[in-house]
Amino acid sequence: MPPRKIIHIDMDAFYASVEQRDFPEYRDQPVIVGGSPEKRGVVATASYEARKYGVHSAMPTSTAKRLCPHGIFVPPRFEVYEDVSAQIMAVCREYTDLIEPVSLDEAYLDVTVNKPGIRFASTIARAIKRDIRAATGLTASAGVGPNMLIAKIASDMHKPDGLTVVPPEQVADLLRDLPVGKIPGIGHVTERRMAAMGIKTAGDLAQRPLDELVSTFGKVGLWYYSAARGQDDRQVEPDQVRKSIGAETTYPKDLNNLRDITDALEELANTVAERLEAENVSGRTVVLKITYANFEKITRRKSLDFYFRDAATILGAMDGLLAQTEAGRRPLRLLGITVANLDNIPPGYPATRQLNFPF
Repeated sequence: MPPRKIIHIDMDAFYASVEQRDFPEYRDQPVIVGGSPEKRGVVATASYEARKYGVHSAMPTSTAKRLCPHGIFVPPRFEVYEDVSAQIMAVCREYTDLIEPVSLDEAYLDVTVNKPGIRFASTIARAIKRDIRAATGLTASAGVGPNMLIAKIASDMHKPDGLTVVPPEQVADLLRDLPVGKIPGIGHVTERRMAAMGIKTAGDLAQRPLDELVSTFGKVGLWYYSAARGQDDRQVEPDQVRKSIGAETTYPKDLNNLRDITDALEELANTVAERLEAENVSGRTVVLKITYANFEKITRRKSLDFYFRDAATILGAMDGLLAQTEAGRRPLRLLGITVANLDNIPPGYPATRQLNFPF
């Protein structure tokens, strides 16, 4: 069986690039999209001009302001970004229907068999980049590989406006010296933990036996073992159900008492319930996210034995989760609620139902 041909499309500094496109005065300037630095916001995206100062996504905007005091801070315009995203996905659909969007600005495409019948995936990737720029005025980076893992790694290698092609015979060479932090699923904490074990590259990781990785990192150790060898059997799933839906808020003033916290949770639960209803999906796991005033982050989760999408059920699960935290005893700056393990089924069905159960 011939190797698959996977393309990973990743827009360059998407939100910030849209702002620079729509407002000429922002072009070539350090644009930071997110909340206000005066109101404890968080950076959603920073332009490449701002990244030179160390600004990055998920950073408090107050920190971004200190790093880049002359930066242009703008609130996000999600409706505009969604419209542009629809244009991008429309371009991709000209080449294949096997498209798995990951977010508004990122998607995997399986072009092993494609609509124009083009032989080389690299040719398709160049055409998609060209068509996206013509349709939106924005640049995209693309990675081409024999599976989703390699395509994802490749797309990040020559940003912005990059194109990196990794054929099957070059996968081992790519991974040998690749820093482990470039492997999807390995964050900064795990990267530091691996460094302490003498694991700095994917080549180093590939030298470790499976049982050691699983005993050290748990089930995710199996992914590390496979990824270090360039192995990824995932299929591009165009109709994939979203894995989670949530909402979170960073508060202008720390929340110190349980009454304020429960009021805030009620508001978040209603928002999440509305989003679940709009997507016509139900979930069976509730996740509580807290960031304390000192930026320490924790999550607590609970899985129920039935699917749900209503605010009352979400709030009912919050009581037990909140008791597992120091909320009310320690000030907190952020609260979030997420419903996970989603499926396209009505609420009330037991969580033990089999996939594709006819109803």
